[in-house]
Amino acid sequence: MMARKSKKTLDIEKWKRWREEGDRQTEIELVEQYLPLVNYVANRLSIGLPDTVDKEDLISFGRLGLLDALKKFDYTRGLQFETYGMWRIRGAMIDGLRENDVLPRSIRDKAKKIEEAYAQLEQQNLRAATDEEVSRHLNISLAELNQTMQDVSFASVFSLDEPIQDDEDQKHSRQSVIMDEHAERPELALHKDQQKRILAEAIERLPPKERTIISLFYYEECSLTEIAEIMGLSASRISQLHSKAIFRMRGALARAKDYLLNE
Repeated sequence: MMARKSKKTLDIEKWKRWREEGDRQTEIELVEQYLPLVNYVANRLSIGLPDTVDKEDLISFGRLGLLDALKKFDYTRGLQFETYGMWRIRGAMIDGLRENDVLPRSIRDKAKKIEEAYAQLEQQNLRAATDEEVSRHLNISLAELNQTMQDVSFASVFSLDEPIQDDEDQKHSRQSVIMDEHAERPELALHKDQQKRILAEAIERLPPKERTIISLFYYEECSLTEIAEIMGLSASRISQLHSKAIFRMRGALARAKDYLLNE
């Protein structure tokens, strides 16, 4: 415990020397200290991405995100940098991928149709939609549905970062409603709490396998390969189930957006 406190105090002193005294050497030390976060996020984000995506590109985007996070981090609040930094790094990687159009229009269209199918069916039936119901809704066979889910599996990497609200001067991503950024406008607190609650309820309603995958991937930080070994399924099947879970949660959050905008 004492060692942890000492390290935290040491880190705060570093932030002070850089921000308040303009110590360039300390800035370099902080960058080097947190640079491993970029590789960590790149390794996790690359899971499920197509082979055409170069991990070095992710790392390059992520380094820019790290520099941005270091400049914007409020060290005076006594919080750990790692969580905030990884969020900013991941966001920079996502933005870089989007700008380079890594996700083809055809894949985006397929992903949108699947998301809409889950949202409509689950709102209509007030329960998780089955594969059979979704395939009938889309007028395709189960085999075609599974293949389509495989095609769009890496689209779910982007899902939690896409905007769910577009006001005149403020955009919120799905990620921003579950990650606590440092400066929060008080008037948004209630909506964020509602969105967090809706997301938690959406996770609770997931079929057991999908709920387990979400828990292992996002909370236990297991890779999809590790999850496949744990659950005794193929990696491709885990990828499909992960995508289904994300699309279900997207539908719930989309409904939350409509509710919040119409309040």
